[in-house]
Amino acid sequence: MNVTILFTIILAAASFAMAQTTPQLGAQAPAVSLTSNDGRQVNLNDYKGKWVVLYFYPKDFTSGCTLEAQNFQRDLAKYQNASAVILGVSVDNADSHKQFCAKEGLNFKLLADTDTKIAKVFTGVKPQTHSEEVLQALAELKKS
Repeated sequence: MNVTILFTIILAAASFAMAQTTPQLGAQAPAVSLTSNDGRQVNLNDYKGKWVVLYFYPKDFTSGCTLEAQNFQRDLAKYQNASAVILGVSVDNADSHKQFCAKEGLNFKLLADTDTKIAKVFTGVKPQTHSEEVLQALAELKKS
């Protein structure tokens, strides 16, 4: 059984250039392990059979990324009710993620992709409304 991930994207910095293509909604997760904000390794295969919102963002403590994370935290109960796990990914290290989670009261994992194994950064997402858009997309995917 493969892991299905609801890929999300966040407002990006132009300085990030990735050669890989944009992941498709509902795509299978890549089989990678990354260090989380609690210092533990998280393997995406550990989430087999679960809905995962894997969102990418450029940097901890920036205004747009902070707003995005706060909104995912605000909606965390809705994601849990939908049996979905939220995982944020950026190129920041695990210690930065730990500090960011502590400062913002985030109760979901942030993964450090310092080697850019899977980190993708895209433009066009509105941090103010993105969590609601992801919840709608998740509801649609669960119907199919």
